[in-house]
Amino acid sequence: MIKAALRLAIVAVLANGTWRVGMAYAKHYRFTDAVTQTTQFRGTKSDEEVRDRVFEVAAAHDIPVTDANLTVTRQQLHTIVRGAYKRPIDLLPGFTYQWPFTVDIDTFVVEAGRD
Repeated sequence: MIKAALRLAIVAVLANGTWRVGMAYAKHYRFTDAVTQTTQFRGTKSDEEVRDRVFEVAAAHDIPVTDANLTVTRQQLHTIVRGAYKRPIDLLPGFTYQWPFTVDIDTFVVEAGRD
């Protein structure tokens, strides 16, 4: 009986940690998808306008990026967003790990009205 309870507790702890990591990755992927759409359909917006929009998207998705760890540049018809951040994840009760995430997006800019 005690063995079964111990196994169940271990499975519960592992499932909880897996769930928390999975949710962090889900937020990260939703953020990168929104940034990809923002950069792809930027039109004639400046890098600063796109950068401001990326930070709005980050705030909406609870992503901890700052000016120091995220860059937005345009090279001809490409918009490049690069950066990294760490998100604290409670893997075990009482143990928080700073999980690293990277953002590396290179999109082809679709300009409206271009022939």
